[in-house]
Amino acid sequence: MTGGALRMRVALLATVEGQTAMTVKIIALLTARPDKQEALEALLAGMIAPSRAEPGNLRYDLWRDQADPTRFVLDELYTNSEAVAAHRETPHFHAYLAAINDLAERTALSLDPVQVG
Repeated sequence: MTGGALRMRVALLATVEGQTAMTVKIIALLTARPDKQEALEALLAGMIAPSRAEPGNLRYDLWRDQADPTRFVLDELYTNSEAVAAHRETPHFHAYLAAINDLAERTALSLDPVQVG
């Protein structure tokens, strides 16, 4: 098992006061506005290293749609909702918020695990 997969498995099995900890997954779908693809990709790529370095982050991956190269997906996983809240207070997240609406249409989903393996 790789480091990321092992960390994810440990987080999913962790207990807090006898209860299973609740991880939070965020999926963000971002479609670049006309002539903004390169700027969008640069913004998203710049989020990877600082987001992965956050204490409660288990996964922060950037994907590009095979059918539409202007569409990107951020795949994020956090140990709990407190880690998500901490992420949203970071300078890199605030820089993202300041720029994203000019660069892309976006839809974000915050998900709780139901059945994960």
